[in-house]
Amino acid sequence: MQIYPKKIILLGVLALFAFTGCTTQKAPPPSAVKPAAAKMAPKPKDILKGKISGKSNKAKNIQIVVGKGAKAKTIMLKFNDSTKGLEFAKKGEAAIIKFKMVGNDKVATVIKQKLAKLPPGVVEIKTDELMGLYESRADMVVVDARPASRYAQGHLPNAISIPVPKLKKEQAAVLPANKEQLLVFYCGGPT
Repeated sequence: MQIYPKKIILLGVLALFAFTGCTTQKAPPPSAVKPAAAKMAPKPKDILKGKISGKSNKAKNIQIVVGKGAKAKTIMLKFNDSTKGLEFAKKGEAAIIKFKMVGNDKVATVIKQKLAKLPPGVVEIKTDELMGLYESRADMVVVDARPASRYAQGHLPNAISIPVPKLKKEQAAVLPANKEQLLVFYCGGPT
């Protein structure tokens, strides 16, 4: 087999032009400012976020309260056997419901728990990561944010009880003075 270096170089240059183009102008850098349309993107019209106010398995419907205060309104949706996440449609729980219109009816397709957003600088860790911290004897303070009665029923080793309401009222007094120490909070579910 004979190798033709000129043909290989020529094919390489052609491939380079094909993938990168032959222009010498550089594309302008992406703008840090987003267009106004992107900032004001409309909310999806097929998603409801709020608190479940009722569920009837017999009538196959769910009521969800959307909005706050005077703007709050209760919306009823139907569900069927193909609706996913029905276990999250519990009275009093926050939920996100994706639905589709079937005739004049809103029919829930997917129901998810609405979880709290973590503040900036706070990261979620998984159970196995926490186990690794325990095993390595990391210098950390583990805080059980559940109500004191739940803490009394059982808690993680060395965890201290600081229920969320107490934390909100007395944050400076109940948190460790050492600001460099790792803080791990846990609760009994979405908060």
